[in-house]
Amino acid sequence: MAISSKARPYLLILAVVLVVVGVVVARLPGQTDGSAVATSTSPTPTTPPGIGGDGAGDPYYATDGNTGYDVDRYDVAISYDPATKKLDGKATITAKATEDLTRFNLDLHKLTVSEVRVGDQSAKFSQEGEHELVITPAATLAANQPFTVVVAYAGEPQAFDDKALGTSGWQISASGGAFAAGEPHSATAWFPANDTPKDKAKFTLAARVPNGWSVISNGREGASASADGWTTFNWTEDTPLATYLATVAIDKWQFERSELPGGTKIVNAYAPGAEGKKAQQNKLPEILAFLSEKFGPYPFDEAGGIYLSDNIGFSLETQTRPIYAQWADLETVVHENAHQWFGDSVSVSTWADICLNECFASYSQWLWAEAKEGANLDDRYRAEIEKRKDNDGYWGNKLYDMGRGNEFRGVYDKGILALHALRRQIGDPAFDQVLKGWTSQHKDGNATWPEFEQHVEKIAGQDLKGFFAAWFRGDQRPSDEYLLPGTLRR
Repeated sequence: MAISSKARPYLLILAVVLVVVGVVVARLPGQTDGSAVATSTSPTPTTPPGIGGDGAGDPYYATDGNTGYDVDRYDVAISYDPATKKLDGKATITAKATEDLTRFNLDLHKLTVSEVRVGDQSAKFSQEGEHELVITPAATLAANQPFTVVVAYAGEPQAFDDKALGTSGWQISASGGAFAAGEPHSATAWFPANDTPKDKAKFTLAARVPNGWSVISNGREGASASADGWTTFNWTEDTPLATYLATVAIDKWQFERSELPGGTKIVNAYAPGAEGKKAQQNKLPEILAFLSEKFGPYPFDEAGGIYLSDNIGFSLETQTRPIYAQWADLETVVHENAHQWFGDSVSVSTWADICLNECFASYSQWLWAEAKEGANLDDRYRAEIEKRKDNDGYWGNKLYDMGRGNEFRGVYDKGILALHALRRQIGDPAFDQVLKGWTSQHKDGNATWPEFEQHVEKIAGQDLKGFFAAWFRGDQRPSDEYLLPGTLRR
């Protein structure tokens, strides 16, 4: 995810002010008050045997996701009328029980369920709390048993309004259409899911909209079909994705389709008023070729971009096809496509690991400037260090295990400096090996920040505990030993 450059100074000023009064809180555009955000971790829910847990154990979002099963695929079918803002949906979820289950949960946000079937039998269900869909199948699901869940639901999808992270999920576009994007929450605003990045799954969408509207989503474009004044658009992503990386965008799109030399298909979509972004998006083949040199082969079969005419506060790396706010520039395109490796192909295990996504996508902007614009990154680094030398608020942003609500406070700026310092600490050959080895070893999976530290130490042949403690785990300006390694020390 990239945050609007206009929002970043706002966040920094707010943080400094609140530190003065003894409260630390991060806010993004869309937040309506300044309530404090707790930074302590949440306890992991415990459940009796045979009952799937109503939380996947994330330290910051204890009730996100569920346990007791592993999802293989989401097949989602929706009908949406922009005139009424009403959605009707049916989701077929293919999964496997990881323990004997007499009951399990899905996550669904403010939509009303009318029917649930497990296999070929009706199942009892209830909707509890803000997002728990509690399902009791007619018979116990045995451990390792594959099963399907079919959920019928309807309503007017609602956005998530988080006091720390702003507005995300389902939003109405300037044209009257709609789109779904956000982090860490988005998917469950429009379909039921196991809403944790740890349970990645394949995804298929059939979206039916009135004629005149069109739909873009993740992955491979299928044939569309029209009947009775409505058109159904079909999209399939067969590489497992984390749920927050699924998107649907409904508008009067102008599509452009092309293909890379290796066969990767590109689909770009421009909302009315966003056509001026075409020249920028035409750089995508060059961007993907550059990033492939740095990170290894592009990890998906599809690529492209979704350009809104809406000035939301973020752009997002929705898998294979990032979604861009009106303000998005070429650096943003580099950033979001770097996420296809760091964040999408290799996903976090918990939200405490978010630097694995954002620090690397942000540093890719510097790599691009170095290669394409001749930027001297050591000079740029020193200038940033000098500018920030007395800024305690800046250095106080931890990059690992930063606390709930603080996930996006340091990763876009301090994270860049930290990775450049790491590059100079271990040298370019080792740094290149670190990047390509990481994306290869964890392709299509999940990983943690401590695993990354071990990965770097093994390749570099160095004890880097002090370095990582100073830059990523610490909340103070690093000592000169770690601040100015290698060629950074003049």
